[in-house]
Amino acid sequence: MKNLDLISLTVPTRDGEFIASYSTDGLATVAFPSGGKPGRSKVVPAKIRGWHRLTSAALKATLAGRPLKKLPPLDLSIGTAFQQRVWGVLRKIRCGRTLSYAEVARAIGSPGAARAVGGACGANPIPVLVPCHRVLAAHRKLGGFSGGLRWKVTLLQREGAVVSPG
Repeated sequence: MKNLDLISLTVPTRDGEFIASYSTDGLATVAFPSGGKPGRSKVVPAKIRGWHRLTSAALKATLAGRPLKKLPPLDLSIGTAFQQRVWGVLRKIRCGRTLSYAEVARAIGSPGAARAVGGACGANPIPVLVPCHRVLAAHRKLGGFSGGLRWKVTLLQREGAVVSPG
């Protein structure tokens, strides 16, 4: 994935405008609302317009606490092999469920790598849709989140997940 090759489009939601960026291989990044605007894209190929419709529907479903029905192809090529294994486990965590960093580490066959799993969650280029918000620290505590703890709490509450404060 080359950043120069990305096409960025907005996804208006009741929570603000997200920015979804696409490579020729699929959805490459999702950015939380920040007031910024994507650069003007040239002509948007039909394939990417279709992927954007899927992305918009999936993002709105997740923000409403509903399970995803379909995602566009994801371009996670920016990640290391370790990160990609972590992101694969995250995609299997169902709506309203959570795992701890240690549980994800065990799921990828690296039981001592809980801290590295946290780093992989923080590097997730497609938060919300690759649900790193569903990964908690020990004792069901929140831990961190790339979009900020307010977003993590909001997403988990909408999904009906139970977490401990702090």
